[in-house]
Amino acid sequence: MAQKSDNPADPFKKALAEATKVMADDPDLSVSYTVDPAGVSGDAMRLPQISRRMSRDEVLLARGTADALALHRRYHDKATHARYVPQGDMARDLYEAMETARCEAMGARDMPGTAGNIDAKISADAARAGYGQIRDKADAPLSVAAGYLIRHLATGRDLPPDAANVMELWRPFMEQSAGDALNAVDDTLADQATFAKFARQIISDLGYGDQLGDDPDNLDDEAEEDGQEEGQEEEQQPDSTGDEDQGDEADASPEQAQDEQQDSSQAQVSADDMADQEMGEEVEMPEGEAPMEPPAPAPISDADPDYKVYDTTCDEEIAAEDLAEPIELERLRAYLDQQLEPLKGAVSRLANKLQRRLQAQQNRSWEFDLEEGILDAGRLARVVANPTTPLSFKQEKDTEFRDTVVTLLLDNSGSMRGRPISIAAICADVLARTLERCSVKVEILGFTTRAWKGGQAREKWLNEGREQQPGRLNDLRHIIYKHADAPWRRTRDNLGLMMKEGLLKENIDGEALEWAHRRMVVRPEARKILMVISDGAPVDDSTLSVNPANYLEKHLRDVIAMVEKRRQVELLAIGIGHDVTRYYERAVTITDVEQLAGAMTEQLASLFDADPRARARVMGIKRAS
Repeated sequence: MAQKSDNPADPFKKALAEATKVMADDPDLSVSYTVDPAGVSGDAMRLPQISRRMSRDEVLLARGTADALALHRRYHDKATHARYVPQGDMARDLYEAMETARCEAMGARDMPGTAGNIDAKISADAARAGYGQIRDKADAPLSVAAGYLIRHLATGRDLPPDAANVMELWRPFMEQSAGDALNAVDDTLADQATFAKFARQIISDLGYGDQLGDDPDNLDDEAEEDGQEEGQEEEQQPDSTGDEDQGDEADASPEQAQDEQQDSSQAQVSADDMADQEMGEEVEMPEGEAPMEPPAPAPISDADPDYKVYDTTCDEEIAAEDLAEPIELERLRAYLDQQLEPLKGAVSRLANKLQRRLQAQQNRSWEFDLEEGILDAGRLARVVANPTTPLSFKQEKDTEFRDTVVTLLLDNSGSMRGRPISIAAICADVLARTLERCSVKVEILGFTTRAWKGGQAREKWLNEGREQQPGRLNDLRHIIYKHADAPWRRTRDNLGLMMKEGLLKENIDGEALEWAHRRMVVRPEARKILMVISDGAPVDDSTLSVNPANYLEKHLRDVIAMVEKRRQVELLAIGIGHDVTRYYERAVTITDVEQLAGAMTEQLASLFDADPRARARVMGIKRAS
């Protein structure tokens, strides 16, 4: 009997693709299955990959993702959405989450079979984000909770447990702030424009009305009124050929001419005075010494002197052991080891490979085919046959290996919660041990913020009048897990801190990278390597809501440009699930956190390769365009 060669998942994939086109009401839609993040670009839809095993979780996730994207395409109008979209980031996140919930609720009404599929997708997304472990609403994203609540109220369906946890943490606050408006959700679902106005009202009730921007409906009314007034003025304008009007104009012209002449003279005098002052002619100085101007404050950032920070008094650079008691650190470390026990073997094998490559370069080597030295055993037979054979000796020589320090800078933002931060922690731990055995010093740093959506800096800004474009508006928390000079055995438990509930918040990458760079350049080692592990662009809602949308991203690019231009530190980056090659010249992006261990060890090993072409080939470097 001939063995089937077709993938058993192909019939299911084909059926799901056709059903998705029908549900989206778009026969031209192209559906593909990939390991890249799911989404829609133009007429192309990406769905999660389905393996040959077709496990239940894979099938449910693919169906739920397909239904959610198809419903959004069917019920969502881009023009209406753009008309009412808020300006501030937090308000925009709330608006987007509620619109997604509206589309899914409409699908549940018109096609009830989609509700269960989307529940499976929500459950997978919430579990991956670690929403079930959150105990404080400050650690739960409000926008996500608002979207969950809208879907729950519109469909009457219970949410999966992890998602319900996030919603219930914020539900009392949302119902207290916007309870009356929420009651109208059923009446607004069918019309996107009506729902957009409803969503803007909810956002205002939740305290983010200052981020909404101008009401587009009011702008239309004002434009219509202006048009009517202009029409009335044109109708009331007298005929320019009337003799009386001409006489009035003639009578008024001398006065107007005189007024214009006076204004012109005054303007000329002011201009002359200013010119005299600028040229320094006959300007009287006050008696005594002129007061010296205070020196300009030092810029916050060496990379960008214009980068602003509203308040730095609550920023902190803190050792990991100061953020938790020793007993808690031991418990968190044990939890980390237990959680990643299956992965440790693979990471250790990669670490051993790295160690062998480093030691091979650090060990002594031999020079062969010499006239004198130690007899080369490989030439022994030839020497026995002819003792006068030349070039049969060898000598040992030392291999140059520069003193090296490696810094691992780990993104400790909330989006890393769950498996990404666990794998990052264990990889950093194993690499520290490995490199220490090879006499390479390792420093492990982390960066996050002290609060969600602004801390005491934002409170101070609110109390002091809400200055326009105040700069960074959150309190930094830079964590030192391991000093470069500290032995690994003394800091082993510190990495367990990354498992601490509530630690991971926002990420301001530019200042963290500049901080790590400053720490490295003062080190005595001859070679310095800085590896950044992150999962995307810098995000801080409080900062981005009152500054340009690219404020933090621009600063990150400026810092990277400074580091790469000065060449004091070798900089490379690993992006988890997000393309970081658009920021870093030497970077690689992985789509699955399981690949992190291999990416870290391979990149570090390749940096020690003497051949630059081999180094680039091993690293698989993607250069930013």
